[in-house]
Amino acid sequence: MTVLFDDAAAAFRAEQAPLADRMRPRTLDDFVGQEHILGEGKLLRRAIEADRVGSVIFYGPPGTGKTTLARIIAGNTESYFSALNAVLSGVKDIRAAIEAAANRLALYHMRTILFVDEVHRFNKAQQDALLPHVENGTVVLIGATTENPYFEVIKPLVSRSRVFEFKSLDEAALRDIIHRTLNDERGYVNKNVRLDADALAHLVSTANGDARSVLNALELAVETTRLGKDRTIHIDLATAEDSIQRRAVLYDREGDAHFDTISAFIKSMRGSDPDAALYWLSRMVYAGEDPRFILRRMLIFAAEDVGLADPRALLVASGAATAFEYVGMPEGQFLLSECCLYLATAPKSNSTMAYFDAKRHVEREETADVPLPLKDASRDSESLGHGKGYRYPHAFRDHYVAERYLPPGMEGTYFYSPGEIGYEAIIRERMARRAERDEEEGIERRVRRYVEPGGDS
Repeated sequence: MTVLFDDAAAAFRAEQAPLADRMRPRTLDDFVGQEHILGEGKLLRRAIEADRVGSVIFYGPPGTGKTTLARIIAGNTESYFSALNAVLSGVKDIRAAIEAAANRLALYHMRTILFVDEVHRFNKAQQDALLPHVENGTVVLIGATTENPYFEVIKPLVSRSRVFEFKSLDEAALRDIIHRTLNDERGYVNKNVRLDADALAHLVSTANGDARSVLNALELAVETTRLGKDRTIHIDLATAEDSIQRRAVLYDREGDAHFDTISAFIKSMRGSDPDAALYWLSRMVYAGEDPRFILRRMLIFAAEDVGLADPRALLVASGAATAFEYVGMPEGQFLLSECCLYLATAPKSNSTMAYFDAKRHVEREETADVPLPLKDASRDSESLGHGKGYRYPHAFRDHYVAERYLPPGMEGTYFYSPGEIGYEAIIRERMARRAERDEEEGIERRVRRYVEPGGDS
């Protein structure tokens, strides 16, 4: 009797399952997309067809078929297929699955394929508990993750697995999925759905490469639209817009999309492309990124990439960051936009990197003593002569005097090289004049660098 109730419950769940789940492909021939890894003759396809799948990790955005492909493998193998969800499972569940796999191997010589969904959610201890059993062949691991496994999965587990990257589905693939759904018994072949071309285009465009997103939107549109007088369910553009009002932007503050998008934003500003910079900025804000994080990155950019080519850039960035604390969102978007545009269009210099050249020198070389004239004269000037011979620049013409400020043995060493763009061109000219005065005093300091601005470094 219990079996009958279980079967009935399973049948009911299957019937009531979301459209995206009902329409999962069941064979490789039905699978849409990922031709770069599943096309005819590709390694993964050959392994699945030969039932010789080794430990693999499927990595890519949501809705691209990672879990679906794991289910196809489950239906195409003579091995026992076991599944865990990393969000819901702990070390105890892992050990139970491993123990069962070991028993099957010992008693029936049957291998076990262990599918772990969201494998990146396992902490290090959980991944460590899995590792030796993957290594000795007790289980064959299929892991699925939306995060880069090279960062989120322990290296020993990655090294024992083949990583396959799934890509967002293109519009042709999403159109194919919709057409299949409208003509499949698991979908809406019996509901006489009429989907306008512009409505289809909108669903495909706004799904952003996510099959689950486009099917969820289609399901909502069909299930909430009344049957027309012509006995059809008519999905027009307005209905499609209501069903998928917001583009499905992939963004996780702790994941790849977060780092990749901020990287694109920084590189666009560095490349002086204000339009691209605004696009990546709006994409981050739209996806819910913390504006303070963006402002912190723009503060760093102002010093690192604009630098002394336009010293005002740091003032603009710090002003935007301060003002944002008073204004907040949504008006704070104006502050983000102004700061972004200023930095993107400003002249660029990375001369502040000179600090790291000096730091490497300090780390590499033996620390020299401070020259006597530069030492503090307020404590030991009489007994030890500290500060003796120091010449006060403000007492000389132009508030400058030729002097050696580096330790002995570092004559002629330079770290800072002003550029020829923006305010740094003025600095370069000023330093060139000072280099001439240094030369008159017999001091080798930046002479080659500044006597001929624009010459060889």
